[in-house]
Amino acid sequence: MEAGELEWKDYVSQYKAELFLSDDIDAGNRTIKNHGQKFTLRLVKELARRQPVTVLCQCAEEEERCYRHVLQKLILSGSI
Repeated sequence: MEAGELEWKDYVSQYKAELFLSDDIDAGNRTIKNHGQKFTLRLVKELARRQPVTVLCQCAEEEERCYRHVLQKLILSGSI
């Protein structure tokens, strides 16, 4: 592993934490706003109940270490 890279388990942990950060994080950043992520996740979850949902990224479909799988588990788990 090179400097600056995260172990997959650490990435997943930090990714999940960022998805659920409170709006306080927005105060220090003028360009990136987190407040819509929780709403967006709930919307995607509701859409997924009704129809297939596609999440795109540049990883190969069979790539196991991709945020798409983290999102899928969160949506299916009921944690959102």
